[in-house]
Amino acid sequence: MTGPRDRAGIVDAIEQSGVIAVIRLADGTELRAVADALLAGGVRALEVTMTVPNAVARIAELATSLPSEALLGAGTVLHVDTARAVIAAGARFVVSPVFRRPLIDACHDHDVPMMPGCFTPTEILEAWDAGADLVKVFPATALGPTFFKDVGGPLPQVRLVPTGGVTRENAGEWIRAGAMAIGVGTALVDRKAVAERRFEVITAAARHFVDAVREARGHSDAARNPGPPKVAPTTNQIERRNSIS
Repeated sequence: MTGPRDRAGIVDAIEQSGVIAVIRLADGTELRAVADALLAGGVRALEVTMTVPNAVARIAELATSLPSEALLGAGTVLHVDTARAVIAAGARFVVSPVFRRPLIDACHDHDVPMMPGCFTPTEILEAWDAGADLVKVFPATALGPTFFKDVGGPLPQVRLVPTGGVTRENAGEWIRAGAMAIGVGTALVDRKAVAERRFEVITAAARHFVDAVREARGHSDAARNPGPPKVAPTTNQIERRNSIS
């Protein structure tokens, strides 16, 4: 697995991807099949949580075999030792459900982006000031896209990523509200589909979320860049048009 290796390059790649798949499985034997299904649907950023059995070993296996476009990360990282272990295994970004400054420092020691979980504006700013490369807003279920608009006003510099509460129906709303990317768990990696080995369901869901982000970004870009202002014609211009007609 190649691709960007420095922190800035990895963060840019995550932003370009727009969707982070949060992979939380009860049985890690299907992890590679799930990863392949997500990549087939256009999702590049894959976050393997520490709740997956033998997660560190699974990450090591994926790191040596995934295609170059994949961005392999580790999630639900709570301790510095775990962060170091997943980075040594090949994780290129680290995510936590909580904000712990030592986690950020440990990841940065290895030039790896760290995304802590925060809930309040104070937590968000403290994490950002501590060096967080992105801030995971979690659980976003209780907040909604409007929260992102509200926080984005006074804190436009922070790269926010909602996780928890992102669904097929509201995926685009988060992006239009100012999210840099979205973290999607069960709405993307359907456990029943995994159990039944219907990986095409996961690929179809991945395409849906990727398309939703792309469409939302198109609308946002159009809103930010509406083109030159329309100017009313002058009297001379009107007279010239009348003479031509």
